[in-house]
Amino acid sequence: MISITLNGREQSFDVEADMPLLWLIREEAGLRGTKFGCGIAQCGACTVHVDGQAVRSCMYPALAAQGKQVNTVETLGSKDAPHALQTAWIKHQVPQCGYCQSGMMMAAAALLQSNSNPSNDDIDVAMTNICRCGTYSRVKAAILDAAKEISS
Repeated sequence: MISITLNGREQSFDVEADMPLLWLIREEAGLRGTKFGCGIAQCGACTVHVDGQAVRSCMYPALAAQGKQVNTVETLGSKDAPHALQTAWIKHQVPQCGYCQSGMMMAAAALLQSNSNPSNDDIDVAMTNICRCGTYSRVKAAILDAAKEISS
């Protein structure tokens, strides 16, 4: 049994210790916002937060999350109270296909938690997620807008 706090709720899962956290989230917990992309921790579509740090869940063993706080994109905001990143994503029309967006937003949220006023260089260093549609300039603009909203 692996016990984690998933999106604020303590839960236990009877899974293999080496199961990737991504599959625990998607298949065992039924949360579909976190996506499978490459399976080798390169693209970032599977990015979630573990104890506040952005991790690529496709290569993160479920056992490593034992006793930790895991947050997925489902906790980022809501329809009635969207996160500043969600509002900026819409404003800048970031998504095209949308597949990578949950991972992008989770990586951006981790950046803004640690640096509420990032520079362009800070964003370039922190945002290593891959977007097949190439919306990187829109992502950067959205992060800068969200940072202004968060810090005001």
